[in-house]
Amino acid sequence: MARILLGVTGSIAAYKACELVRRLREQGHEVQVVMTRAACEFVSPLTFASLSGKPVLRDLWDPVEGVRHVAAADEAELLLVAPATADVIGKMALGLADDFLTTAALAFAGPIVVAPAMDDNMWKHPAVAANVHTLEKRGVTVVPPAKGPLASGHVGEGRLAEVPDVLAAVARALPQQRKK
Repeated sequence: MARILLGVTGSIAAYKACELVRRLREQGHEVQVVMTRAACEFVSPLTFASLSGKPVLRDLWDPVEGVRHVAAADEAELLLVAPATADVIGKMALGLADDFLTTAALAFAGPIVVAPAMDDNMWKHPAVAANVHTLEKRGVTVVPPAKGPLASGHVGEGRLAEVPDVLAAVARALPQQRKK
């Protein structure tokens, strides 16, 4: 099927990305996981390496041949960022690139799906809303967060969308030739 670059950011919802990898692989997709430093505080890179069958990309400065973040972007057919924190959404909207994920995102030229996860007050903040709007204007598919209990103790919109909803967004965003 498709080669998917999955960016995992620093949210408690990072554990749900493990299920995303498993389900994407079941559908026949190849999944290359990229983790931010903060994501590694929630789930071990070893977990994602085991689930994806590939080493996790995380350090922009790994001593490897070539420009690995550009190669990862070139090799992928779809970029999925799930969970996407307010920080990474802001960086993507502004074109900032200071780690492996954000540099790969800036180098990526295909369809992008972003599934936000954050506190409800963060999700409702005008700066986050503006950044999400900017991404949507550029053609990024944003999977709206779900409502429910949040890690902060609040109840509201901010939970990572359910795995089937994210998978459906990925299927819709895949290039047409891949859907046949």
